[in-house]
Amino acid sequence: MTASIPRPGKIIAIHLSYASRADQRGRRPAHPSYFFKPTSSLGVSGGTVERPAGTELLAFEGEIALVIGTAARRVSLDDAWSHVGWVTAANDLGLYDLRANDKGSNVRSKGGDGYTPIGPEYIDASAVDPAELRVRTWVNGELRQDDTTTGLIFPLAQLVADLSQHLTLEPGDVILTGTPAGSSVIVPGDVVEVEVDAPNAPGAPSSGALATTVTQGDLPFDDRIGSLPAVDDLQRTEAWGSREAAGLPPADKPGLSPELRAKLIEAPTAGLSAQLRKRGHHSCFIDGVSANIAGTKIVGTAKTLRFVPFREDLFASHGGGYNAQKRAFDAVREGEVIVIEARGDDTTGTLGDILALRAQARGAAGVVTDGGVRDFDAVAEIGLPVFSQGAHPSVLGRKHVPWDVDVTISCGGAAVQPGDIIVGDGDGVIVIPPTLVEAVVDDALAQEIEDAWIAEQVAAGHPVDGLFPMNAEWRAKYESATSPSTGSGSKP
Repeated sequence: MTASIPRPGKIIAIHLSYASRADQRGRRPAHPSYFFKPTSSLGVSGGTVERPAGTELLAFEGEIALVIGTAARRVSLDDAWSHVGWVTAANDLGLYDLRANDKGSNVRSKGGDGYTPIGPEYIDASAVDPAELRVRTWVNGELRQDDTTTGLIFPLAQLVADLSQHLTLEPGDVILTGTPAGSSVIVPGDVVEVEVDAPNAPGAPSSGALATTVTQGDLPFDDRIGSLPAVDDLQRTEAWGSREAAGLPPADKPGLSPELRAKLIEAPTAGLSAQLRKRGHHSCFIDGVSANIAGTKIVGTAKTLRFVPFREDLFASHGGGYNAQKRAFDAVREGEVIVIEARGDDTTGTLGDILALRAQARGAAGVVTDGGVRDFDAVAEIGLPVFSQGAHPSVLGRKHVPWDVDVTISCGGAAVQPGDIIVGDGDGVIVIPPTLVEAVVDDALAQEIEDAWIAEQVAAGHPVDGLFPMNAEWRAKYESATSPSTGSGSKP
């Protein structure tokens, strides 16, 4: 670092901060979270970084680094940027082979010597708008990352203000502000260059190209001292950025197979619930809900959202910003049903037309809520199937606080876990445990064929006594009539 900039006492890095990276990972945090990097990991432009012997997943992360100019302790959001002295480029290198050893602390995976090169030039923070900075990364001259601070989930000033609530940021301290999508694996011989600039500021100040060359280490880790590198397909996928980039076959799509979905669409909830009751499952009903669109059939896997009763302080901490409700609708996947626990309270809305549009755009199969729906007619016009207790014009904060996603909930008296199978039609909505769904739907469809044959007999004038349900005599007639030699549906 230059003589005018103090050596940092600490380096603090954020886990996820860019929307593009969060979308790539399939999770978007509600609040920033951090980890420390040792000052011994600092490096300079033109230096090298070693990939240790026996490892394969060294990855680059081009980032904007903030260098604190004046001490910050419990500063406000409006005042936070004034405590940043300089802005520059950083490469938050990480070794995914060691990531599982330290979980979120990243001590070994990101703490290696030279794993935090920064520089080479330092931009005066007071001369730039923190909302108009850009970070770009090249590997061997090929552009791999290109994003701006408009793509941040958490603005730069928020990171300074947030950290200052918990510890004193001292002059020279470095905050690594996260990496956008495009981070991937590098190998010995690769040259990584990171640049941070302010293209719209007077003079378009730039950090210059922060260059790092990857070398191959020849000293393996000693298994007598500590844990060894270990990789799996998850680590390979996250290090490379995708399964395809890692050379892995496509993962099985979550949720229902097309064949199973087709069976569930054909099977009525009445028949499915009957089969569940035969297996001892008597609490499979989401009571009190009906469809917003007549004739709607809903089939999908559950993505759960939980509301807790309204309380002023809890709504202040959890109701605003990127709350659990917004996260659920932003993250719902194709074929999933958002199931909402609203404690059966229909005196306020639990979603409206904007969130319904978001769910539809994400490919959701629908929504089930044991509360009310705001903008009821508009939601129906959108075409998203919603089962609810009915319409209510009020906003969320009247009775509910959005609390958590992807947890076991209670909806309409039924326990619902993420991944449970949700089926709804004119008779209501039921919940099917995934381990039972194949057998339940096959038996329900078989029962439908049997019931159709019984209906033919009743229409022909036979009394229901002994026929529904079938006694031994009628069972023999049915099996004879539907055997391959006689053909299905033959009259006795």
